[in-house]
Amino acid sequence: MGAGPAGRAVAAAASDTGLQVALIDPNPRRVWPQTYAAWCDELPASVPQSALSEVMGRMRAFGTTMHEWPRAYAVIDNATLWKHLWRDDVTEISGRVVSAEHGSTGSTVHLKDGRRIASAVVVDASGAARVLSGGRPPRTSAQQTAVGVVLEEHEAAGLCPRGTGLFMDWRPAPDTRGGWPSFLYGVRLGGEQVLLEETSLARRPALPLALLRRRLRSRLGEAGVAIPEGAVEERVRFPVDDPLPRPGRVIPFGASAGLVHPATGFSVATSLRKAPWIASAITAGLPAGPAAAARAAWSILWPPRALAAHALRRRALQALLTFPPNLVPEFFESFFALPQHHQSAFLSVDHDPAATAAAMTAMFRRAPWPVRRQLVTGGLSLGRPHAHHGLGGL
Repeated sequence: MGAGPAGRAVAAAASDTGLQVALIDPNPRRVWPQTYAAWCDELPASVPQSALSEVMGRMRAFGTTMHEWPRAYAVIDNATLWKHLWRDDVTEISGRVVSAEHGSTGSTVHLKDGRRIASAVVVDASGAARVLSGGRPPRTSAQQTAVGVVLEEHEAAGLCPRGTGLFMDWRPAPDTRGGWPSFLYGVRLGGEQVLLEETSLARRPALPLALLRRRLRSRLGEAGVAIPEGAVEERVRFPVDDPLPRPGRVIPFGASAGLVHPATGFSVATSLRKAPWIASAITAGLPAGPAAAARAAWSILWPPRALAAHALRRRALQALLTFPPNLVPEFFESFFALPQHHQSAFLSVDHDPAATAAAMTAMFRRAPWPVRRQLVTGGLSLGRPHAHHGLGGL
């Protein structure tokens, strides 16, 4: 259920293992409108080079000073990736799933128009809606929001030079006025186009899109960049702190499964990497029954070491949400100054709790005292993750 990158990836992988697959979505043929990007070294080798619309060899970041990372970063060509994940033997069903019931021999998915689809296993890739994975949590989520504009290369060359992207620029926009800070993100889209996006990494409640739009215009105006009439605008809003769903007969995947990285909001590379493993687990478990197949997939989705790393990253997010606005750029200045292996470990799609804890400890030691004090009072613990940090603890 769900034809976004996560749903397409797991449907393709399941089809490749020989399973009969149905993909249900209100518009399964729609090519994704969002801009997706990832570190090149985190994309699986199965993703063809043609599915990358632009590769930037270096990324810049500003906390209070400029840092440059020699790590390749790619913007995904959505149409090409969609074609790469399309399988002619996957049955596409236009419809909206509302519920599912489960028996010993399989499951029945109920669509809004009254249709019922019989299946051995159900994968919920409905994104933040989490339709069959508990729904939206009954609390205000921390959300990442952004407003971006697509410009021609010559208009944005000063902010995003050829071969270079802008990961985060936390220097304040002219009209921030002491509010919660946001940063400028900039990537090259290919075809001589550049996306510049004013982004709120995470805030509860979310920073309004109208505020981010004003900040973007004032920031670009200060840099001498005029936004042309009719320029394409991109708007972003999604949660970054949803609780992980509990194991059951439905297998969540992508954002429904909590695969959104708490520190970056990235999830596409993780989904592309995990999809073949999930499909293989389902295939291997099915001879023992649908429930066994679901358990096998869950064991791949969230093993104990992944839970421990995720818990640490969530603690860092919760601590950051308590920061006074003036300290946020200082926090990121300390992070951007870390050795690259520590940065990569914390931002990685891989779940290595030891490397994550080491990166957080190095960050704490490097940070100035006001940032350290806030990390402590914000509840960040840099000790060894305890066994109780499982699904229920998140």
